[in-house]
Amino acid sequence: MLPDLERLIALQRLDSAASDAQRWLADEPERERAFESRLQAVRQKAAAAKERLADNQNARRAIEKDVAVHQGRLSKFRDQLMAVKTNIEYQAVQKEIEYAQREVKALEDKILEQMMEADDLTAALKRAEVDLASEQKAVESERRVLSGELTGQKEVIEQVAKARAELVASLDPKVLAVFDIVSKRRNGVAVAEARDGICTICHVRLRPQVFNTVRRNEEIVQCDTCNRILYFTPVASASAESAAQPAS
Repeated sequence: MLPDLERLIALQRLDSAASDAQRWLADEPERERAFESRLQAVRQKAAAAKERLADNQNARRAIEKDVAVHQGRLSKFRDQLMAVKTNIEYQAVQKEIEYAQREVKALEDKILEQMMEADDLTAALKRAEVDLASEQKAVESERRVLSGELTGQKEVIEQVAKARAELVASLDPKVLAVFDIVSKRRNGVAVAEARDGICTICHVRLRPQVFNTVRRNEEIVQCDTCNRILYFTPVASASAESAAQPAS
């Protein structure tokens, strides 16, 4: 294979590796937003459960105040009952007592309902808090993993930069110029394999003469359609594969 063609293939692999690493790094803010979205969802669930429990407790306290008011009235009416002098007054005060008692009973029933609901709300809040703690732990674990990958991707970019600089220095400047021009025009992919008479990137069939030239890998040949630099990977013959296998 032409040495410069071989170097171009290696250069393309380096550029592709660097591009993949840079894309991974560029996606880091989106990954962090996804983490925050997950945490926010469970935080909101826990906050809502806490708010419902607080509303229940506030409602219960309000009812208890009403009970206290009616019990105060009951106490007042009972004192009046001891002081009445006529049957009519007695019956009137007795009606007030009965009404107050009914009100107290109804309010006490409501308090009982609030207490039973509070048990359910407390359990729901505990579940939400457990879910929040679990999600926080999971996110922190994933963040640690991604932090390691982040470091790894940065190292890839640094290593590729060094290897690329060495490779570029060994290339014919004219060949490198062709590579750079095509790379800029074709989203960073300047080299393509030709297989079965077709450019594997643009998928357009090559002219037979062009493909035959590419098959030899002895010169820089560009695709007529996408202008990418083409190379050919020979397929090992069955006899060669058989000879390469160790004898049993």
